[in-house]
Amino acid sequence: MTASAIMSVVVFAVAYVLIATERIHKTTAALGGAAIVLAAGVVGSADSFFSHDTGIDWNVIFLLLGMMIIVGVLRQTGVFEFTAIWAVKRAKGSPLRVMILLTLITAIASAFLDNVTTVLLIAPVTLLVCERLDINPVPFLIAEVLASNIGGAATLIGDPPNIIIGSRAGLAFNDFLVHLAPLVIVELIVFTLVLPWLFRGSFTVDPDRAADVMSLNEREAIRDPKLLIKCGLVLTGVFAGFVGHALFHVDPSVVALLGAGVLVLISGVPQRDYLSAVEWDTLLFFAGLFVMIGALVKTGVIEDLSRLAVDATGGDALVATMLILVVSALLSGVIDNIPYVATMSPLVAELVGGMNDHANTLWWALAAGADFGGNLTAVGASANVVMLGIAKRAETPISFWEFTRKGAVVSAITIAVAAPYLWLRYFVLG
Repeated sequence: MTASAIMSVVVFAVAYVLIATERIHKTTAALGGAAIVLAAGVVGSADSFFSHDTGIDWNVIFLLLGMMIIVGVLRQTGVFEFTAIWAVKRAKGSPLRVMILLTLITAIASAFLDNVTTVLLIAPVTLLVCERLDINPVPFLIAEVLASNIGGAATLIGDPPNIIIGSRAGLAFNDFLVHLAPLVIVELIVFTLVLPWLFRGSFTVDPDRAADVMSLNEREAIRDPKLLIKCGLVLTGVFAGFVGHALFHVDPSVVALLGAGVLVLISGVPQRDYLSAVEWDTLLFFAGLFVMIGALVKTGVIEDLSRLAVDATGGDALVATMLILVVSALLSGVIDNIPYVATMSPLVAELVGGMNDHANTLWWALAAGADFGGNLTAVGASANVVMLGIAKRAETPISFWEFTRKGAVVSAITIAVAAPYLWLRYFVLG
Protein backbone atom coordinates (compact mmCIF):
# COMPACT_ATOMS: atom_id res chain seq x y z
CA MET A 1 0.00 0.00 0.00
CA THR A 2 1.39 3.40 -0.99
CA ALA A 3 1.93 6.29 1.41
CA SER A 4 -0.97 8.16 -0.22
CA ALA A 5 -3.25 5.17 0.29
CA ILE A 6 -2.22 4.86 3.93
CA MET A 7 -2.87 8.57 4.49
CA SER A 8 -6.30 8.42 2.86
CA VAL A 9 -7.25 5.43 5.04
CA VAL A 10 -6.00 7.09 8.24
CA VAL A 11 -7.74 10.39 7.49
CA PHE A 12 -11.02 8.66 6.64
CA ALA A 13 -10.81 6.43 9.73
CA VAL A 14 -10.13 9.35 12.08
CA ALA A 15 -12.91 11.45 10.54
CA TYR A 16 -15.28 8.49 10.76
CA VAL A 17 -14.49 7.96 14.45
CA LEU A 18 -15.07 11.66 15.12
CA ILE A 19 -18.40 11.51 13.27
CA ALA A 20 -19.45 8.32 15.06
CA THR A 21 -18.48 9.55 18.53
CA GLU A 22 -19.79 13.05 17.83
CA ARG A 23 -16.75 14.56 19.51
CA ILE A 24 -16.99 17.35 16.93
CA HIS A 25 -19.73 18.27 14.47
CA LYS A 26 -19.94 15.83 11.56
CA THR A 27 -19.62 18.62 8.98
CA THR A 28 -16.45 19.90 10.67
CA ALA A 29 -15.00 16.37 10.70
CA ALA A 30 -15.82 15.78 7.02
CA LEU A 31 -14.52 19.13 5.82
CA GLY A 32 -11.42 18.80 8.01
CA GLY A 33 -10.64 15.38 6.53
CA ALA A 34 -11.21 16.72 3.02
CA ALA A 35 -8.86 19.64 3.72
CA ILE A 36 -6.10 17.28 4.89
CA VAL A 37 -6.16 15.02 1.80
CA LEU A 38 -6.29 18.10 -0.44
CA ALA A 39 -3.44 19.87 1.38
CA ALA A 40 -1.33 16.71 1.35
CA GLY A 41 -1.77 16.33 -2.40
CA VAL A 42 -3.48 12.94 -2.16
CA VAL A 43 -6.16 14.45 -4.39
CA GLY A 44 -6.14 17.72 -6.27
CA SER A 45 -8.80 20.15 -7.41
CA ALA A 46 -9.28 18.24 -10.66
CA ASP A 47 -9.86 15.01 -8.69
CA SER A 48 -12.20 16.56 -6.14
CA PHE A 49 -14.24 19.00 -8.20
CA PHE A 50 -14.24 17.73 -11.78
CA SER A 51 -13.63 13.97 -11.79
CA HIS A 52 -16.61 11.66 -12.28
CA ASP A 53 -14.81 8.84 -10.45
CA THR A 54 -13.13 10.59 -7.52
CA GLY A 55 -14.85 13.96 -7.22
CA ILE A 56 -17.82 15.39 -5.39
CA ASP A 57 -21.00 13.94 -6.82
CA TRP A 58 -22.58 17.21 -7.90
CA ASN A 59 -25.68 15.34 -9.10
CA VAL A 60 -26.41 14.39 -5.48
CA ILE A 61 -25.59 17.88 -4.17
CA PHE A 62 -27.77 19.71 -6.68
CA LEU A 63 -30.60 17.18 -6.49
CA LEU A 64 -30.72 17.86 -2.75
CA LEU A 65 -30.46 21.63 -3.20
CA GLY A 66 -33.26 21.76 -5.77
CA MET A 67 -35.62 19.59 -3.73
CA MET A 68 -34.86 21.50 -0.52
CA ILE A 69 -35.89 24.75 -2.24
CA ILE A 70 -39.08 23.14 -3.60
CA VAL A 71 -39.94 21.85 -0.12
CA GLY A 72 -39.27 25.34 1.28
CA VAL A 73 -41.85 26.83 -1.07
CA LEU A 74 -44.30 23.97 -0.56
CA ARG A 75 -44.13 24.47 3.19
CA GLN A 76 -45.77 27.91 2.79
CA THR A 77 -49.01 26.31 1.52
CA GLY A 78 -49.91 24.41 4.69
CA VAL A 79 -50.00 21.07 2.85
CA PHE A 80 -47.72 19.44 5.41
CA GLU A 81 -50.13 20.35 8.20
CA PHE A 82 -52.99 18.98 6.07
CA THR A 83 -51.18 15.66 5.55
CA ALA A 84 -50.22 15.41 9.22
CA ILE A 85 -53.79 15.82 10.41
CA TRP A 86 -55.06 13.44 7.70
CA ALA A 87 -52.53 10.77 8.73
CA VAL A 88 -53.42 10.98 12.43
CA LYS A 89 -57.15 10.78 11.67
CA ARG A 90 -56.68 7.78 9.36
CA ALA A 91 -54.67 6.09 12.11
CA LYS A 92 -57.34 7.02 14.69
CA GLY A 93 -54.72 8.72 16.88
CA SER A 94 -52.62 5.57 17.42
CA PRO A 95 -48.85 6.38 17.24
CA LEU A 96 -48.05 2.83 16.08
CA ARG A 97 -50.58 3.02 13.25
CA VAL A 98 -49.25 6.49 12.38
CA MET A 99 -45.73 5.07 12.16
CA ILE A 100 -46.84 2.15 9.98
CA LEU A 101 -48.85 4.44 7.70
CA LEU A 102 -46.03 6.97 7.27
CA THR A 103 -43.36 4.33 6.72
CA LEU A 104 -45.44 2.60 4.05
CA ILE A 105 -46.11 5.93 2.32
CA THR A 106 -42.38 6.66 2.49
CA ALA A 107 -41.37 3.27 1.08
CA ILE A 108 -43.84 3.41 -1.82
CA ALA A 109 -42.96 7.01 -2.68
CA SER A 110 -39.23 6.18 -2.53
CA ALA A 111 -39.69 3.60 -5.26
CA PHE A 112 -41.10 6.10 -7.74
CA LEU A 113 -39.22 9.26 -6.76
CA ASP A 114 -35.98 8.65 -4.95
CA ASN A 115 -35.38 8.10 -1.28
CA VAL A 116 -33.74 11.49 -0.64
CA THR A 117 -36.63 13.42 -2.22
CA THR A 118 -39.16 11.36 -0.30
CA VAL A 119 -37.40 11.98 3.01
CA LEU A 120 -37.38 15.72 2.31
CA LEU A 121 -41.13 15.63 1.71
CA ILE A 122 -42.20 13.27 4.51
CA ALA A 123 -40.02 14.60 7.38
CA PRO A 124 -41.92 17.90 7.82
CA VAL A 125 -45.18 15.97 7.97
CA THR A 126 -43.78 13.66 10.62
CA LEU A 127 -42.50 16.50 12.76
CA LEU A 128 -45.94 18.11 12.67
CA VAL A 129 -47.72 14.85 13.51
CA CYS A 130 -45.48 14.29 16.51
CA GLU A 131 -45.85 17.90 17.62
CA ARG A 132 -49.64 17.58 17.47
CA LEU A 133 -49.57 14.36 19.48
CA ASP A 134 -46.78 15.59 21.79
CA ILE A 135 -44.60 12.51 21.19
CA ASN A 136 -40.91 12.08 20.40
CA PRO A 137 -40.40 12.30 16.60
CA VAL A 138 -37.00 10.57 16.55
CA PRO A 139 -38.28 6.95 16.30
CA PHE A 140 -40.65 7.99 13.51
CA LEU A 141 -37.93 9.78 11.53
CA ILE A 142 -35.56 6.82 11.88
CA ALA A 143 -38.27 4.34 10.84
CA GLU A 144 -39.10 6.42 7.76
CA VAL A 145 -35.56 6.73 6.49
CA LEU A 146 -35.04 2.98 7.00
CA ALA A 147 -38.23 2.38 4.99
CA SER A 148 -37.05 4.78 2.28
CA ASN A 149 -33.86 2.78 1.74
CA ILE A 150 -35.85 -0.45 1.54
CA GLY A 151 -38.52 0.94 -0.79
CA GLY A 152 -35.97 2.69 -2.99
CA ALA A 153 -34.45 -0.67 -3.92
CA ALA A 154 -37.55 -1.61 -5.92
CA THR A 155 -36.90 0.51 -9.01
CA LEU A 156 -34.17 1.98 -11.17
CA ILE A 157 -34.72 5.51 -9.85
CA GLY A 158 -35.54 4.71 -6.23
CA ASP A 159 -31.97 4.76 -4.92
CA PRO A 160 -28.92 6.41 -6.57
CA PRO A 161 -26.86 3.15 -6.56
CA ASN A 162 -29.56 1.56 -8.74
CA ILE A 163 -29.08 4.27 -11.38
CA ILE A 164 -25.35 3.51 -11.45
CA ILE A 165 -25.99 -0.25 -11.73
CA GLY A 166 -28.63 0.21 -14.43
CA SER A 167 -26.26 2.35 -16.49
CA ARG A 168 -23.33 -0.06 -16.16
CA ALA A 169 -25.34 -3.26 -16.72
CA GLY A 170 -27.81 -1.95 -19.31
CA LEU A 171 -30.77 -2.69 -17.05
CA ALA A 172 -34.07 -0.87 -17.58
CA PHE A 173 -36.75 0.39 -15.18
CA ASN A 174 -38.85 -2.74 -15.69
CA ASP A 175 -35.87 -5.02 -14.99
CA PHE A 176 -35.57 -3.65 -11.47
CA LEU A 177 -39.33 -3.76 -11.01
CA VAL A 178 -39.52 -7.43 -12.00
CA HIS A 179 -36.47 -8.65 -10.10
CA LEU A 180 -36.29 -6.50 -6.97
CA ALA A 181 -39.85 -5.25 -6.33
CA PRO A 182 -41.05 -8.70 -5.11
CA LEU A 183 -38.12 -8.81 -2.67
CA VAL A 184 -38.92 -5.28 -1.46
CA ILE A 185 -42.56 -6.24 -0.81
CA VAL A 186 -41.40 -9.13 1.38
CA GLU A 187 -38.88 -6.88 3.13
CA LEU A 188 -41.56 -4.28 3.88
CA ILE A 189 -43.87 -6.89 5.37
CA VAL A 190 -41.07 -8.09 7.66
CA PHE A 191 -40.07 -4.51 8.49
CA THR A 192 -43.65 -3.60 9.43
CA LEU A 193 -43.86 -6.65 11.71
CA VAL A 194 -40.68 -5.71 13.60
CA LEU A 195 -41.57 -2.02 14.06
CA PRO A 196 -43.47 -2.51 17.36
CA TRP A 197 -40.48 -4.41 18.78
CA LEU A 198 -37.77 -2.19 17.28
CA PHE A 199 -39.30 1.02 18.64
CA ARG A 200 -41.01 -0.37 21.73
CA GLY A 201 -41.83 2.29 24.29
CA SER A 202 -42.38 4.97 21.64
CA PHE A 203 -46.13 4.65 21.19
CA THR A 204 -47.61 6.19 24.32
CA VAL A 205 -49.82 9.23 23.69
CA ASP A 206 -52.07 11.43 25.80
CA PRO A 207 -55.66 10.49 24.80
CA ASP A 208 -56.69 14.16 25.08
CA ARG A 209 -54.00 15.22 22.57
CA ALA A 210 -55.11 12.48 20.17
CA ALA A 211 -58.75 13.54 20.55
CA ASP A 212 -57.84 17.16 19.84
CA VAL A 213 -56.18 16.21 16.58
CA MET A 214 -59.08 13.93 15.61
CA SER A 215 -61.43 16.90 15.96
CA LEU A 216 -59.46 19.10 13.53
CA ASN A 217 -60.54 19.77 9.95
CA GLU A 218 -57.48 19.17 7.79
CA ARG A 219 -58.83 21.38 4.99
CA GLU A 220 -58.50 24.43 7.22
CA ALA A 221 -54.73 23.86 7.32
CA ILE A 222 -54.30 24.91 3.66
CA ARG A 223 -53.20 28.56 3.86
CA ASP A 224 -52.59 29.32 0.18
CA PRO A 225 -54.61 27.20 -2.29
CA LYS A 226 -53.29 29.07 -5.35
CA LEU A 227 -49.69 28.48 -4.34
CA LEU A 228 -50.53 24.82 -3.67
CA ILE A 229 -51.81 24.46 -7.26
CA LYS A 230 -48.59 26.00 -8.60
CA CYS A 231 -46.51 23.67 -6.43
CA GLY A 232 -48.58 20.69 -7.57
CA LEU A 233 -48.00 21.51 -11.25
CA VAL A 234 -44.25 21.96 -10.76
CA LEU A 235 -43.94 18.81 -8.65
CA THR A 236 -45.85 16.81 -11.27
CA GLY A 237 -43.35 17.99 -13.87
CA VAL A 238 -40.41 17.21 -11.58
CA PHE A 239 -41.69 13.71 -10.79
CA ALA A 240 -42.31 13.05 -14.48
CA GLY A 241 -38.73 14.14 -15.13
CA PHE A 242 -37.46 11.75 -12.45
CA VAL A 243 -39.36 8.79 -13.87
CA GLY A 244 -38.49 9.58 -17.49
CA HIS A 245 -34.95 10.88 -17.02
CA ALA A 246 -33.48 8.04 -19.07
CA LEU A 247 -35.92 8.77 -21.91
CA PHE A 248 -35.38 12.54 -21.79
CA HIS A 249 -31.63 12.25 -21.15
CA VAL A 250 -31.86 14.80 -18.36
CA ASP A 251 -30.29 13.99 -14.98
CA PRO A 252 -32.54 14.12 -11.90
CA SER A 253 -30.32 16.87 -10.46
CA VAL A 254 -31.06 19.09 -13.47
CA VAL A 255 -34.77 18.29 -13.21
CA ALA A 256 -34.76 19.30 -9.53
CA LEU A 257 -32.92 22.56 -10.19
CA LEU A 258 -35.22 23.44 -13.10
CA GLY A 259 -38.26 22.71 -10.93
CA ALA A 260 -36.87 24.84 -8.11
CA GLY A 261 -36.12 27.72 -10.49
CA VAL A 262 -39.56 27.65 -12.08
CA LEU A 263 -41.31 27.44 -8.72
CA VAL A 264 -39.30 30.34 -7.28
CA LEU A 265 -40.20 32.45 -10.33
CA ILE A 266 -43.94 31.75 -10.31
CA SER A 267 -44.55 31.52 -6.56
CA GLY A 268 -43.49 34.97 -5.41
CA VAL A 269 -42.29 33.45 -2.12
CA PRO A 270 -39.61 35.65 -0.45
CA GLN A 271 -36.05 34.41 -0.78
CA ARG A 272 -35.60 34.10 2.98
CA ASP A 273 -38.51 31.64 3.20
CA TYR A 274 -37.33 29.09 0.66
CA LEU A 275 -33.59 29.42 1.39
CA SER A 276 -34.24 28.81 5.09
CA ALA A 277 -35.29 25.27 4.14
CA VAL A 278 -31.88 24.46 2.63
CA GLU A 279 -29.80 22.16 4.84
CA TRP A 280 -26.43 23.83 4.19
CA ASP A 281 -24.70 21.71 6.84
CA THR A 282 -25.85 18.55 5.08
CA LEU A 283 -24.64 19.71 1.67
CA LEU A 284 -21.22 20.65 3.06
CA PHE A 285 -21.00 17.33 4.91
CA PHE A 286 -21.61 15.47 1.67
CA ALA A 287 -18.97 17.54 -0.11
CA GLY A 288 -16.35 16.71 2.52
CA LEU A 289 -17.33 13.04 2.61
CA PHE A 290 -17.11 12.74 -1.18
CA VAL A 291 -13.61 14.27 -1.20
CA MET A 292 -12.37 11.80 1.45
CA ILE A 293 -13.93 8.85 -0.36
CA GLY A 294 -12.49 10.15 -3.62
CA ALA A 295 -9.06 9.86 -2.02
CA LEU A 296 -9.80 6.20 -1.16
CA VAL A 297 -10.92 5.61 -4.75
CA LYS A 298 -7.93 7.37 -6.36
CA THR A 299 -5.38 5.54 -4.25
CA GLY A 300 -7.02 2.18 -5.07
CA VAL A 301 -8.12 1.31 -1.53
CA ILE A 302 -11.77 0.65 -2.37
CA GLU A 303 -10.89 -1.19 -5.58
CA ASP A 304 -8.48 -3.45 -3.68
CA LEU A 305 -11.13 -4.27 -1.09
CA SER A 306 -13.73 -4.95 -3.76
CA ARG A 307 -11.35 -7.08 -5.84
CA LEU A 308 -10.48 -9.20 -2.81
CA ALA A 309 -14.17 -9.91 -2.37
CA VAL A 310 -14.62 -10.78 -6.05
CA ASP A 311 -11.49 -12.97 -6.17
CA ALA A 312 -12.71 -14.95 -3.18
CA THR A 313 -15.66 -16.33 -5.15
CA GLY A 314 -13.63 -18.95 -7.02
CA GLY A 315 -15.92 -18.67 -10.06
CA ASP A 316 -18.93 -20.13 -8.21
CA ALA A 317 -22.04 -18.09 -9.04
CA LEU A 318 -23.83 -18.81 -5.76
CA VAL A 319 -20.77 -18.01 -3.67
CA ALA A 320 -20.23 -14.84 -5.71
CA THR A 321 -23.83 -13.78 -5.24
CA MET A 322 -23.80 -14.23 -1.47
CA LEU A 323 -20.37 -12.68 -1.05
CA ILE A 324 -21.29 -9.62 -3.10
CA LEU A 325 -24.54 -9.28 -1.14
CA VAL A 326 -22.85 -9.37 2.28
CA VAL A 327 -19.70 -7.39 1.41
CA SER A 328 -21.79 -4.74 -0.35
CA ALA A 329 -23.99 -4.36 2.72
CA LEU A 330 -21.02 -3.99 5.06
CA LEU A 331 -18.96 -1.61 2.92
CA SER A 332 -21.94 0.47 1.79
CA GLY A 333 -22.92 1.00 5.39
CA VAL A 334 -19.48 2.37 6.22
CA ILE A 335 -18.45 4.45 3.20
CA ASP A 336 -21.83 5.45 1.65
CA ASN A 337 -23.44 3.26 -0.98
CA ILE A 338 -23.07 5.69 -3.92
CA PRO A 339 -19.25 5.73 -4.22
CA TYR A 340 -19.10 2.06 -3.25
CA VAL A 341 -21.36 1.00 -6.12
CA ALA A 342 -19.57 3.34 -8.53
CA THR A 343 -16.32 1.53 -7.72
CA MET A 344 -17.71 -1.99 -7.43
CA SER A 345 -19.85 -2.04 -10.58
CA PRO A 346 -16.92 -2.36 -13.05
CA LEU A 347 -15.61 -5.31 -11.04
CA VAL A 348 -19.02 -6.98 -11.02
CA ALA A 349 -19.25 -6.38 -14.77
CA GLU A 350 -15.92 -8.17 -15.17
CA LEU A 351 -17.17 -11.08 -13.06
CA VAL A 352 -20.49 -11.22 -14.94
CA GLY A 353 -18.61 -11.43 -18.25
CA GLY A 354 -16.83 -14.57 -17.10
CA MET A 355 -19.96 -16.47 -16.05
CA ASN A 356 -22.37 -18.39 -18.22
CA ASP A 357 -25.13 -19.09 -15.71
CA HIS A 358 -26.82 -16.76 -13.23
CA ALA A 359 -24.63 -13.84 -14.34
CA ASN A 360 -27.27 -11.13 -13.89
CA THR A 361 -27.95 -12.38 -10.38
CA LEU A 362 -24.73 -10.66 -9.34
CA TRP A 363 -26.22 -7.29 -10.27
CA TRP A 364 -29.28 -7.94 -8.10
CA ALA A 365 -27.01 -8.99 -5.24
CA LEU A 366 -25.02 -5.77 -5.62
CA ALA A 367 -28.18 -3.63 -5.69
CA ALA A 368 -29.79 -5.37 -2.71
CA GLY A 369 -26.58 -5.32 -0.67
CA ALA A 370 -25.86 -1.64 -1.35
CA ASP A 371 -29.46 -0.44 -0.89
CA PHE A 372 -30.22 -2.41 2.25
CA GLY A 373 -26.68 -1.92 3.56
CA GLY A 374 -27.31 1.81 3.41
CA ASN A 375 -29.34 1.36 6.60
CA LEU A 376 -26.35 -0.03 8.50
CA THR A 377 -25.04 3.31 9.80
CA ALA A 378 -26.03 6.96 9.86
CA VAL A 379 -23.75 7.71 6.88
CA GLY A 380 -24.55 4.61 4.83
CA ALA A 381 -26.99 6.37 2.48
CA SER A 382 -27.70 9.93 1.40
CA ALA A 383 -31.22 9.78 2.84
CA ASN A 384 -29.81 9.00 6.30
CA VAL A 385 -27.60 12.08 6.32
CA VAL A 386 -30.43 14.27 5.07
CA MET A 387 -32.80 13.01 7.77
CA LEU A 388 -30.24 13.61 10.52
CA GLY A 389 -29.80 17.15 9.22
CA ILE A 390 -33.55 17.79 9.27
CA ALA A 391 -33.83 16.38 12.80
CA LYS A 392 -31.02 18.62 14.04
CA ARG A 393 -32.64 21.74 12.57
CA ALA A 394 -35.90 20.76 14.24
CA GLU A 395 -34.03 20.59 17.58
CA THR A 396 -34.65 16.86 17.90
CA PRO A 397 -31.15 15.62 17.05
CA ILE A 398 -30.49 11.98 16.22
CA SER A 399 -27.05 10.75 17.27
CA PHE A 400 -24.90 8.55 15.05
CA TRP A 401 -25.26 5.59 17.41
CA GLU A 402 -28.95 6.11 18.08
CA PHE A 403 -29.55 5.70 14.35
CA THR A 404 -26.98 2.94 13.89
CA ARG A 405 -28.36 0.78 16.71
CA LYS A 406 -31.68 0.58 14.88
CA GLY A 407 -30.26 0.66 11.36
CA ALA A 408 -27.83 -2.20 11.95
CA VAL A 409 -30.67 -4.44 13.12
CA VAL A 410 -32.83 -3.60 10.09
CA SER A 411 -29.87 -3.99 7.72
CA ALA A 412 -29.10 -7.44 9.16
CA ILE A 413 -32.75 -8.51 8.87
CA THR A 414 -33.12 -7.29 5.28
CA ILE A 415 -29.89 -8.98 4.16
CA ALA A 416 -31.01 -12.17 5.94
CA VAL A 417 -34.25 -12.04 3.93
CA ALA A 418 -32.51 -11.13 0.65
CA ALA A 419 -30.09 -14.07 0.77
CA PRO A 420 -32.73 -16.86 0.62
CA TYR A 421 -34.73 -14.83 -1.92
CA LEU A 422 -31.75 -14.71 -4.31
CA TRP A 423 -30.97 -18.37 -3.72
CA LEU A 424 -34.54 -19.59 -4.21
CA ARG A 425 -35.43 -17.40 -7.18
CA TYR A 426 -32.27 -17.76 -9.24
CA PHE A 427 -30.61 -21.00 -8.10
CA VAL A 428 -33.48 -23.26 -7.02
CA LEU A 429 -36.46 -22.14 -9.10
CA GLY A 430 -34.26 -20.85 -11.92
